[in-house]
Amino acid sequence: MSLPENHTWFDFAELNERERYKILIGTVIPRPVALVTTVDKNGKPNAGPFSFFNVLTHDPAIVAIGVENYSDMRFKDTARNIRETGEFTVHIVDDALVRQMEICAIKFGPEVNELEEAGLATVAGHRVGSPRILSAPAALECRRHTTLQVGPAREIILGEVVGVYVRSDAVNPENLHIDQQLMDAIGRMGGNTYCRTRDQFDVKTLTPEQWEGLSRT
Repeated sequence: MSLPENHTWFDFAELNERERYKILIGTVIPRPVALVTTVDKNGKPNAGPFSFFNVLTHDPAIVAIGVENYSDMRFKDTARNIRETGEFTVHIVDDALVRQMEICAIKFGPEVNELEEAGLATVAGHRVGSPRILSAPAALECRRHTTLQVGPAREIILGEVVGVYVRSDAVNPENLHIDQQLMDAIGRMGGNTYCRTRDQFDVKTLTPEQWEGLSRT
């Protein structure tokens, strides 16, 4: 059975940078949001959110964040700090943290402490020098593994996770089950739109034997 053609093709070779960006952020959805804390070589803290973010592998445990440079190609504070210290902490953003996350997204100068502006309480990191935001449902402490320069305006930073803090009421330390409803994480959509993860459903992948059994019924 043939299906009618009902899709529009976009050739990225014919689109400019902004047009490619709009297509990508509108189709790769939802994206998890990383609220990343770092410190510079003098110990001054910084915080910024990134939605070009995900976990890539568990062995070794690697996360990736895409960081865009300023228009004059200067590094943003996050990228510069990670280059200087080799450390950062990724915080999972929940619904209660959205307003403060957006304050951290304001393009303050390097002299401004976004954590103070947002009223976010922190404690010192356990295995890294970057601070941990206490109100975040989870915090992944990372050491820089690799930095990939993928273009003049952007780099991808791979971090090896050396340890994770998870809200105690959301995790069972015996079987490591994490209650995703209590995590209440949000995701980034296109433009200024976000989504919540409260509407969930389960899909269990069948074994080949289970599939064969179903196909014979």
